[in-house]
Amino acid sequence: MRELNERLRALTLRPTHDADDTYDAETVALVEAFQRSRGLPLTGVVDVTTWERLGEARWQLGDRLLYLTRPYLRGDDIAELQVLLAQLGFNPGRIDGIFGPQLESALCEFQRNCAVDSSGALTKATLQELVRVRATSTNRSLVNDARDLAGFNPLATGSIVLCGESPLVTGLARSIGDSPGIHVLTGTSHEESSDYANAHDAALTLSFQTLYDVDGIHLHYWASYRAHSRRGELVASAMASALALVPNGPRVEVTGMALPILRETKMTTVHVEHNDLSEQVLHQVITALKGVVEQVIHRPE
Repeated sequence: MRELNERLRALTLRPTHDADDTYDAETVALVEAFQRSRGLPLTGVVDVTTWERLGEARWQLGDRLLYLTRPYLRGDDIAELQVLLAQLGFNPGRIDGIFGPQLESALCEFQRNCAVDSSGALTKATLQELVRVRATSTNRSLVNDARDLAGFNPLATGSIVLCGESPLVTGLARSIGDSPGIHVLTGTSHEESSDYANAHDAALTLSFQTLYDVDGIHLHYWASYRAHSRRGELVASAMASALALVPNGPRVEVTGMALPILRETKMTTVHVEHNDLSEQVLHQVITALKGVVEQVIHRPE
């Protein structure tokens, strides 16, 4: 509890009392406030993901040397670096707070333009140049968004990964039929599914999860750190439109979030949460989703 309160205080989420040993209603509200700011489920419970994000949130740009490592470095300082580069026209990839190869490439390009050592690491000299030329307006557009709006980042054609613990996974795979472009994963963790999708350079990942306390069907795409996946939103919206046509179908909701499966996958990903569906509704939902998936697989050139 003491360490939790220290991390919350570091983020200016301060309890009104001084007790460090009580997980009371005020602590729950502070944890929920943090979860809301990070696009996580509002549970008020400090699970593994929430605890990890709290740890990442303590880093500010300049606190540490940033460079490409294995496993990748993560933190709010990296997200700030990605935003700064994107505002200056250097494409760091998705704003996700992860120092991966694309961010290293963007940082190298910035360093070459500023005539500093193009090591791909955020050194003090590089940080000084970033501060010197940084955008004066925080509302300046990100190059990622500009590329999406201009049509330079269309939804790729390629394989699709279906994963998760839900009858929709195997049902959708059977409905689509035998296709070399469909990979089905069951009984795997979010990390394992993400690693598989990234390793196979999938164009789209659809993750499914049955949650009995969910009202209807919730479709989630990546959204966090002042940015979101426009392609993920596009696919989720297409799925929602198809599901809305299901007669007497379940309530459908589309929300941007920063769930682990959405953050770890590098391609367009949609995470689908649903309650217990009857056999009839399940069949109708599979048929609706099949139409969207086939549009992605067989996109016209």
